[in-house]
Amino acid sequence: MADSNRLDLLVSLCKRRGFVFPSSEIYGGLNAVYDFGPLGVRLRRRIRDLWWREVVELRDDVEGLEAAILMNPRVWEASGHLANFSDPMVDCLGECHQRWRADQLSGDRCPNCGGELSPARQFNLMFKTHMGPVEDAGSVVYLRPETAQGIFVNFKNVLNSSRQRVPFGIAQIGRSFRNEITTGNFIFRLRELEMLELEWFCSPGDDASWFEYWCERRMAWHRAIGLSSDSLRFRPHGDDEKAHYALASTDIEYRFPWGWGELEGIARRGDYDLRRHQEMSGKDLQYTDPSTGSRFLPFVVEPSLGVDRTFLALLLDAYREEEVRGETRVVLGLDPRVAPFEVAVLPLSKRPELMEVARRVEADLRSSFATEYDETQAIGRRYRRQDEIGTPLAVTIDFETLEDQAATVRRRDSMDQVRVSLSQLREVCATELGR
Repeated sequence: MADSNRLDLLVSLCKRRGFVFPSSEIYGGLNAVYDFGPLGVRLRRRIRDLWWREVVELRDDVEGLEAAILMNPRVWEASGHLANFSDPMVDCLGECHQRWRADQLSGDRCPNCGGELSPARQFNLMFKTHMGPVEDAGSVVYLRPETAQGIFVNFKNVLNSSRQRVPFGIAQIGRSFRNEITTGNFIFRLRELEMLELEWFCSPGDDASWFEYWCERRMAWHRAIGLSSDSLRFRPHGDDEKAHYALASTDIEYRFPWGWGELEGIARRGDYDLRRHQEMSGKDLQYTDPSTGSRFLPFVVEPSLGVDRTFLALLLDAYREEEVRGETRVVLGLDPRVAPFEVAVLPLSKRPELMEVARRVEADLRSSFATEYDETQAIGRRYRRQDEIGTPLAVTIDFETLEDQAATVRRRDSMDQVRVSLSQLREVCATELGR
């Protein structure tokens, strides 16, 4: 299957099955803004929960934070975003008048219509708005382009309230906003996105080893949630592309249908952020080592991951089509840990006695698994729907169930079926799902 065709098929599936919808679609939509439907919400929550579990809950050296989206504008002055968070933009002077990022063009003509391009000018990517009833220079605020600055300005608050000592981390999940010049490739580049960010504070001189540590940990996590090792790689940044604050940085890239693209960025930020906020605010942000009494601004290592790109990579990696008895079977081979539903419970028919048992079985399994009950259409069509949305197991309640108190458990990937006693169903499902 051609890569471009695979993306088109996935976009269609996402709309049809309720993963992703164009935002405000009945009014023509809004470019690079999407809504996530019932299945999309479940998958995104799985991604968030797995990341939070790995980065925060399984560690005793990371604390959580939820900072506000709106912040004092001086935060963005101190961080360098007002001066540096921009891309070079050019306009087509020909027929289409389309705008492009200059650094993504390979020639000096418009790639759409071949027209002449304007000279490049810098375009700040931050969304600007006003706070209060009067719109003037004094009321300007910005929608945050990253969650990291909320962590830096709360560094001392978290440190003083949590009893942590350097090295330690602060993690945050939150929305960010970027006024991108060019967008495309479905949800890969959005104007409203959700980020999973960790700021790891360590002693100066230790940041290089912690950088390597977090690179290894983060790559292992992507593999653990089901992404193919063949579709993942590290790409270190050259000196000409590092962010203004970075001592070193690398991307974990995924091989998307259009080529390799950033999935997660990991950066050594030095003490840039804390130093700048200390200078601009006049507040002492230094850390005092309780063992030695020495005072210093911690250095920072930052792994930063987008929920939306992880969502897209998981779906692309899982999508496949197979020929089964002369028909095409569409399968999302999602790892059970990220699948929207783990177990589907299906009565063979709408006979009341079967539906009653199926409802009871689904209610019993729901306390342990993400379950769905489905009684519509023929059983074959329901199996195909569950394959298409990535459900690993389907439990069928049939007429024999009324006699032997057992059900048929069907595996998504192999389509194998096994008969299981209702009393053992919870245990068998847990084993099948790798619990």
